[in-house]
Amino acid sequence: MIRHIVLIKFQPDVAEELIESLFQELRSIRNQVSGIGEIVSGHSESPEQIERGYMHGFTVDFESWEALEAYQTHPDHKALGAKLVANAIGGIDGILVLDIPVSA
Repeated sequence: MIRHIVLIKFQPDVAEELIESLFQELRSIRNQVSGIGEIVSGHSESPEQIERGYMHGFTVDFESWEALEAYQTHPDHKALGAKLVANAIGGIDGILVLDIPVSA
C-alpha cells in the first residue's frame, strides 16, 4: 500500500467551508479511480503546535504505485490540484507531498 500525504498552508482568507468543499471533491475522485482506499482529511489539532503553517492536510491510501499514478494523471485530480495551488500560500510552495510505502 502507498500512503499519499498532502499538507497545505491555505491563504488566511480561505474559508473553512471552501476547504471542506475541496476535501469533498477529493473524496469524489475515489469513484473515478480504482485502487483508492481510505481518505482522511482535516484541520490539525496537534497539541504540539509545530505545524509551521501547514494547518490542513489529507491522506489517501492506494493499493499500488500504479493506482497512485492513475490518480495523479486523472483530470479530476489535476483540477483539484490546481484549486489547492490557487488557494495555498505561495502557490505550490505552500503544499508538501509525501508518498510512503506502508506494509500491511
